[in-house]
Amino acid sequence: MARSIGEWIKDFYGFGHHGGMDLAVKIRRLNFRIIAIIAFIGLAGVLALYSAGNGNWQPWALKHLIRFGLFFALMIGIAMVDIRRWLQYAPILYIGCMILLVAVEFVGTVGMGAQRWIDFGFFQLQPSELMKICLILSLARYFHSVDSQQILRLTSLIVPAALTIAPVILVLLQPNLGTSAILLMCATAVTVLAGLRTRIIVLGFSSVLAAIPVIWHHMHDYQKRRVMTFLHPENDPLGAGYHIMQSKIALGSGGVFGKGFLQGTQSHLNFLPEMQTDFIFTVLGEEFGLIGCFTILILYSVLIAYGFMVGFRANNQFSRLVAVGLSTNLFLYMFINVGMIMGLLPVVGVPIPLLSYGGTSLLTVMIGFGILLGLDVHRDVRLPLRGTG
Repeated sequence: MARSIGEWIKDFYGFGHHGGMDLAVKIRRLNFRIIAIIAFIGLAGVLALYSAGNGNWQPWALKHLIRFGLFFALMIGIAMVDIRRWLQYAPILYIGCMILLVAVEFVGTVGMGAQRWIDFGFFQLQPSELMKICLILSLARYFHSVDSQQILRLTSLIVPAALTIAPVILVLLQPNLGTSAILLMCATAVTVLAGLRTRIIVLGFSSVLAAIPVIWHHMHDYQKRRVMTFLHPENDPLGAGYHIMQSKIALGSGGVFGKGFLQGTQSHLNFLPEMQTDFIFTVLGEEFGLIGCFTILILYSVLIAYGFMVGFRANNQFSRLVAVGLSTNLFLYMFINVGMIMGLLPVVGVPIPLLSYGGTSLLTVMIGFGILLGLDVHRDVRLPLRGTG
C-alpha cells in the first residue's frame, strides 16, 4: 500500500518518469521574482489589516498572516504538480465544486444578507470563489479536446455555455452578482481565445446588451440601489451612498504621500465600513497615498502580465487557455475592486487579491498563482494533441 501511494504521488507530480521532471529541476524553474511580488503584496495586506484593527493583530491581521503563510506553501506545492494532472482532473474538480454550490442552497450559512458560505467549523468555505478556478480548467480542457475547425461551428458553444450557465445561475441565487459577472467574463475570455468567430462574439455581445432590461427587472432591490448609488452617490450620503462617499474622502485625504502608517483617520475613527475586506485598498490609499497605491497597482500589473506571458508562450491549447483565464480573473478582481472604491463602478462586494481579509478568496487567488507558476515550470511538457482528448 505504501508503495502504491508513493507511486501515485510520483505520478501526480510527474517526478522522474513518463516525461516528468525531478523536484530539483522544478524548483530551479520557479519564477522567484514573481513569488517575491506575491509575498510583498500579501505582507502589505497584513500591514493594512493591522492598521485597520487600530494597531492590533486581532481580529484580522494575525489570521490573515497565518492563512497567507499556509496558502503560500500550498501555492508552491501546486506549482510542482504536473500540468497533465490538471487536464486529467478538471472534470472531477468542476463536478465537486458544483456539488458544493448546490449544497450552499441547503446548508449554507447567511452573512450580510446573502447565503454564500458552507461552515466547516474551522473554516467557512465560499464555493463560488473556487468555481472560478474549476470553470477555467474545465473550459480549457474542453477546447483543448476539440478540433480547431470544430470550434468555428456554433454547435461547439453548447458544452461551454452549459458549463458556464449552470454555476452562474447557482451563484446568482445566493445572491452574488459580482462573482457571477466574473465567472461570465472569465468564461468569455477563454472562449474568445479558443478561436471563436468574430460574428459570434458580436452576436453574443449584442444579446447581452438586449438582455439588460430583463436583467434589471430580475435584480434584487439592494442590487438596483447599488447601481443607482453608483450613478448618484451624493443623493444619499448617509445611506446607500455612504460607502463610496467615505472611500473617496479617505483616498483624497491621503494625497500623494499619505498620512503615514497607522495615521489614517477614516479607518481608525470607523467612518469607513467593510474596511477589512472590500475597502482595504482605501486604508492603504489614505496612509500611503497615491505613491503607495500606484506601487501596488504596478505590482499587480506585473503579475497579470506574467500570467498572459505564460499563456502566450505555452506549447499547447490547454495551458494557453488556463493561463489567460486565470490572468483575466486576477485582472477583474483588481479592476472591479479599485473601480468600486473610487466610485467608478457599483459596489458589488469583490475583494482585492492578497490584501482583503477572507479565507476562500485568498485560497482561490493562491491556487491560481500556483497553477500559473506550474504552467511556467512545466512549459516543455507535451500534452495530447488537440482533438484527441
